[in-house]
Amino acid sequence: MTPMTTTSAPVPLSPLTVGFDLDLTLLDTRPGIRAAFEALSAATGVPVDAELVVTRLGPPLEQELAHWFPQERVPEMAALYREFYGVHAIEPTVPMPGAVDAIQAVREAGGRTIVVTAKNEPQAKLHFAHLGIEPDAVIGGLFAEGKAEALRAHGAGVYVGDHVGDVRGAMTAGAFSVAVATGPCAPEELRAAGADVVLDDLTDFRAWWEAYRG
Repeated sequence: MTPMTTTSAPVPLSPLTVGFDLDLTLLDTRPGIRAAFEALSAATGVPVDAELVVTRLGPPLEQELAHWFPQERVPEMAALYREFYGVHAIEPTVPMPGAVDAIQAVREAGGRTIVVTAKNEPQAKLHFAHLGIEPDAVIGGLFAEGKAEALRAHGAGVYVGDHVGDVRGAMTAGAFSVAVATGPCAPEELRAAGADVVLDDLTDFRAWWEAYRG
């Protein structure tokens, strides 16, 4: 995991600073992740069900690799996977429906957008550079409750994600939890985890955002 760079102390939470998860919240990374796992499987000779992998995105890479490789090989496989990821996963990744508009809606209100993800930070940043999307900050290597560190450091009063871990991260930070049902977790799971609101996808974000601000 890439260490997070933050300010020395948390700042007050602002309702105009919105955090977003990356995988299946802002970006559809499934085709590239599938290809990278297929390449890893071919290189190691270890059968990996890449179709299964992309149905449970959200937790750290190492957690997924532990399903397929002995624990002592996970660090090595993580490094190899990231090599394949850089080759296979950047080009086919596209924004999720409504993602670009959601970021724009926050900016139009004078707000800031940050991305807090479990993904390796340099590759997360590479995705946004490739797509021409410019969040105010991208912080990688954090999952679930761990995301609260970055949310607090940047004063994010809202956090948007597709996984129950994202809901827990928002709650730990004291941020308003907006869940989108575009990832592995069903709406009822997100609600049961404590999400303040559940949207079908980010095409619903602007209308929610305007009502929330009002």
